[in-house]
Amino acid sequence: MRETVQEPIPIEQARALVLERTRPLPAERVPLAEAAGRVLAEDARSAVDLPPFASSAMDGFALRAADAPGTLPIVARIAAGRPATAALREGQAMEISTGGVVPEGADAVIPVEYVVEHDNESVEIASDVEPGANVRPRGGDVSAGDLVARAGTLVGPAQLGALAAAGVAELACARRPRAAVLTTGTELRAPGEPLGPGEVYEANSLIVAAQLAAAGAVVERLAPVVDDEDAHREAIARGLESDILITTGGVSVGPHDLVRRIEAELGVEEVFWRIAVRPGKPVAFGLRRDTLVFGLPGNPVSSLVGFELFVRPAVHALQGLAEPGPNFLPGRLGREQRRNPGRDNLVRAHMQSGGDEVVLEPLSGQDSHMIVRAAAADALVLVPRGEGVLEAGAPVRYLRLA
Repeated sequence: MRETVQEPIPIEQARALVLERTRPLPAERVPLAEAAGRVLAEDARSAVDLPPFASSAMDGFALRAADAPGTLPIVARIAAGRPATAALREGQAMEISTGGVVPEGADAVIPVEYVVEHDNESVEIASDVEPGANVRPRGGDVSAGDLVARAGTLVGPAQLGALAAAGVAELACARRPRAAVLTTGTELRAPGEPLGPGEVYEANSLIVAAQLAAAGAVVERLAPVVDDEDAHREAIARGLESDILITTGGVSVGPHDLVRRIEAELGVEEVFWRIAVRPGKPVAFGLRRDTLVFGLPGNPVSSLVGFELFVRPAVHALQGLAEPGPNFLPGRLGREQRRNPGRDNLVRAHMQSGGDEVVLEPLSGQDSHMIVRAAAADALVLVPRGEGVLEAGAPVRYLRLA
């Protein structure tokens, strides 16, 4: 078993250790209509020229630019999907709708608002028309075989539209990771059940499952387990059948913290334990063959923060996302914050408009058990470790919370 990093390590080092050990999952063919939220495993290229023909950018009249100004007979009317049956000849015009095929012989379109139509038979054009005016050339957006989206791209609405327009019917996408979530603790009860002495409602599995689903994983929530070795061993063994196992609770050094020891007995090679961050110091990470294993703290806010820093990037990397994150954004601190000499601090905050910048206003109640207070936050502000305070107005980096 590789020696575990025992001293708290910086966020950046922990993230690097995770991503170094994360390999993209195999690709599978996915129909385009089911590809939203998936990550491309291969470059996607256009099946056609786009547009596939010279088309009109306006409702108007197709003509030869050399025939303007003048009055021209209207010899045909072209709708989208209904091309002209004959070429346009010198001294003629054809009415055309936006998206209609510009007829052979025409080299320009003049918008309908710039002409006067007489008795549905002729059109009067008072000004010159430039060749190519209001004509979308064939292949003006992309040519057949050209790149539409690169491998590692997350497929969103814009990508779906581009791929559909380019005639791409299916994509090669990384398989979605299968993730198991396990919460531990004798004190846990399901919401709605009566609470006995010392008991609390279990929230972490719902938090982590929602975060996993948003990151693109297929999630299985395992039943919470009591602080019993056999119960831990059975549940963890089942979770290790997934691509990624996330446990919450039981990763500290108390007599009932069984997770890391049971995982080691089941063949998990621990890479690190403890991060120089607040909240979320006792985060653990290891591997059992190809399964990534994360141990998050039991306090709900610590679990949420640990996921954003380390688990979400791993889930993205399993899918081959080019930039797995975490993606910190620039902003300014709304109120001074005391720095911690030995640990970075992720402060829950609310984003406010500050002109061209985002101002981040820290919320009251920053303790790691205060999940109700944290639910009002839409950002995690990174207050770097150091001495003294970070002044109001200081530039900071932050993570957006969905």
